[in-house]
Amino acid sequence: MSATIIENLGKFTAGTQFEQLPAEVVNESKRILLDSIGCALGSVNDPKGKIGIDYGRLIGGANGPSTIIGTADRTSVFGAAFANGELISALDFDAILPPGHVSPYVLPGAMAIAEAQGLAGKELLNVVAISHEMSFRLGKATDYLRDVKDGKVTPPKVYGYSSTVFGATAAIVRLKGLSAERTAHALGIAGSIAPVNSHRAWTQHVPSTTIKYLMAGVLAQTALTAAHMGEMGHRGDLQTLDDPDYGFPRFIGTTRWEPDCILAGIGQDWRFTAESAFKPYPHCRILHPLLDCMIAMLEKNDIKPHEIEGIHALVEGFVMQPIWLNNRIEHTQDGQFSIAHGLSLGAHRFPIGKAWQDPKAVYDPSVLALMSKVSFAIHPDYEKALKEHPSSRPSRIEVKARGQTFVAEASFPKGVPSPDPSTYMTTEELVAKFRGNAEGVLSLGATDQVLDALLDLEHVKDFSSVMRLLRV
Repeated sequence: MSATIIENLGKFTAGTQFEQLPAEVVNESKRILLDSIGCALGSVNDPKGKIGIDYGRLIGGANGPSTIIGTADRTSVFGAAFANGELISALDFDAILPPGHVSPYVLPGAMAIAEAQGLAGKELLNVVAISHEMSFRLGKATDYLRDVKDGKVTPPKVYGYSSTVFGATAAIVRLKGLSAERTAHALGIAGSIAPVNSHRAWTQHVPSTTIKYLMAGVLAQTALTAAHMGEMGHRGDLQTLDDPDYGFPRFIGTTRWEPDCILAGIGQDWRFTAESAFKPYPHCRILHPLLDCMIAMLEKNDIKPHEIEGIHALVEGFVMQPIWLNNRIEHTQDGQFSIAHGLSLGAHRFPIGKAWQDPKAVYDPSVLALMSKVSFAIHPDYEKALKEHPSSRPSRIEVKARGQTFVAEASFPKGVPSPDPSTYMTTEELVAKFRGNAEGVLSLGATDQVLDALLDLEHVKDFSSVMRLLRV
């Protein structure tokens, strides 16, 4: 009997060594980790971040082996993983990778284990790569949020990021040194206890839940549970990814199941780096190309918010749903997804970074007033462009001011790998973003030390030394 998909993923996880990773995979893994930790630092005063910290303390207790980023707290592995997952995802500032967001789900448990066990930096980098590669491949096997059917963007009825539970579990069991057999059972357990895909409900209901598309802390804990149960001897469902009728594809709700891409060339052909992307704005990616060209246009012409008579945008096709159409800004997270609010906020040219989610900016009377002058429609070339390149987000912005109409267009947002080299977010730009997120949380000296360590993580002998620098 041939090995199942789960069993092969177990072999990939247990057999992959850091020394086998291509240089670009190691580099991208460092960039992802650096960006994610920065996003967590930027969220320590955010409402969602604060709740994550409080709950991490509640379930994790005191004097544990793992750090809650940006605090003085050391708590249990489970408590730290919950809090850090919530911190990474709170501002919607974290990295993007199919199926959507991956890092807030797969990193927290691995970081907590690596710190608790005093593991070397290269061991953590190894599992960052493993978990992102696995999550990317599973994401490609299932439904996409931006599916095009019959020439139109047609979001699936059930969608979400629950498939990241496999990558998250793989990272933890690899750090714990489980055999390929035990790893497979842990992955099988993970598939059976994965959170539901509630993403579409979140997009359809206003006011929306502030847990967003999938609670990062919950998935991180699910992965930790699966890893420990596999280690302790529980048997997992090794057939769950081979059975589209009764296995994971069915109960997770995907209508597309193309499993061949999960294992093809795995371990030799590293695919996640080609679509790994970063966010310069703490806002849903849909507005990023519009913000890029609008802000540049406003700065070039020195257009002030009070001069703007109207803003009209052509946006990507799947956003005509309540979460993005929402103009009721009752919570800072409402501002992360509202098209009208995001464009109004961008037009005010607040410093780009975590300040965008400061209540002073979110609820600024001028920002809220300008929202009524924002209109938008679907870009006519959206489906065509999406077929040509997965990072395509054709956008057009028209700003009426001073009796004129100022126009700007973009094809790709900043932060994505694309045919336009200028859209790639350099490591220097990620370092600047990290510094902005760390400001007011870490001292300048500690920030420098953290950056030095993360950029040279393969030579750090004990990852707990990095986490100590993140305590305040």
